[in-house]
Amino acid sequence: MAADPTTLEELLVTERELWRDGPPRELFKRLRAQCPVHWTARITEYPEEAGFWSVTTADDVHEVSHDWATYSSELGGVTALTDAIMPLELARAMFIGMDPPKHDRLKMLFQRGFTPRRIAEHEDAIRAIAVGVLDGLADRETCDLVTDVAQPVVSRVIGSFMGIPPEDDEIWARLMNTTLGAGDPDLNPEGAQSVMERDVPEIFDRCRRLIAERRERPTDDLTSVLVHAEVDGQRLEEHEIVMGFFLLVAAGNDSTKATYCSGMRALMDHPDQRQLLLDDPSRIPSAVEESLRMFPAFAHFRRTATRDTELGEQAISEGEKVVMWYVSSNRDESRYDDPDRFDVTRNPEHQAFGAGGRHFCLGAALARLELRILFEETLARFPAMEPAGSSEYAESPFVNQLKTQPARLRP
Repeated sequence: MAADPTTLEELLVTERELWRDGPPRELFKRLRAQCPVHWTARITEYPEEAGFWSVTTADDVHEVSHDWATYSSELGGVTALTDAIMPLELARAMFIGMDPPKHDRLKMLFQRGFTPRRIAEHEDAIRAIAVGVLDGLADRETCDLVTDVAQPVVSRVIGSFMGIPPEDDEIWARLMNTTLGAGDPDLNPEGAQSVMERDVPEIFDRCRRLIAERRERPTDDLTSVLVHAEVDGQRLEEHEIVMGFFLLVAAGNDSTKATYCSGMRALMDHPDQRQLLLDDPSRIPSAVEESLRMFPAFAHFRRTATRDTELGEQAISEGEKVVMWYVSSNRDESRYDDPDRFDVTRNPEHQAFGAGGRHFCLGAALARLELRILFEETLARFPAMEPAGSSEYAESPFVNQLKTQPARLRP
């Protein structure tokens, strides 16, 4: 039976029809006002999966994020689905799916490569990648911001960090899109099950070849860091290396792409806001933060209760899923005035990279730099860009991104 959004007790938040046009913002507004911690009894497409609690306000998301002892990333995985698409064992092999102390030790291996100062050293190289892609559009009337701009830029940036050769960028982009957008009928015409049958084996096969190369010939890329890292005096197992690689490539491909495309669409829809940036490009970092607030790349992440507890006056039992909805908390009326208004002067704090705590996004500085460069270079070349057709969202309650955004480059 389909979800009935008129009855909160019967509402099933992740039902496919609610997400066909992106996040159901009015529904989340209603939950924040009437039932900020809400129980979804079942996931219709995956009947073997248990229901979950939806956490919809910024304060409650902050509380769950900071209390890893009560809300575990390791017990049940990090999405509303525990085993339906990717087995729990694989989710636990990524540091995003671990709890302290192992999470802290493994994440620390990468932290030094992702400090704001180290990321800033890559600015010229990242700008060259963006300029190369945008200059390739010089003779075109229209383009698709998703496939023609964002995807090639973000794929090459994260590929350069991981040691992926440029000729493999499109392959890895396809694998990330189909895996993270598993339920979307365009990204996965064969159904979500094809991810485990087709894509995950290819990811492992390609990773194994890279791992073998780095064992024989270490380099200074992040794949080499994974291959030669030691945690508690032991090297990582192969599946842990593969899943660490997957986590970094997946986040690098999806996060910047999602927010850039939605942010550019907002600028096209609000030419007064775009004019503020054209008149004063120093406002672009503020516009980046507003885009991150309004269009976080991931709609949710999940924890599992380690004990009986209470959140937002709701009793949560040990073992139950607790889903943090960033697409809701980033529009919380208690935090933001007129939260659905796109305002490039707002320069807000937000939860697009998580709500702090141990699992705050490792690549936040990289994503911010990429977004600033992409906004700067796109606006410099195409200051009057217009929509050239309707945009389409990936049909997913996990990834919050457009899968197509046609644009007319000149009026």
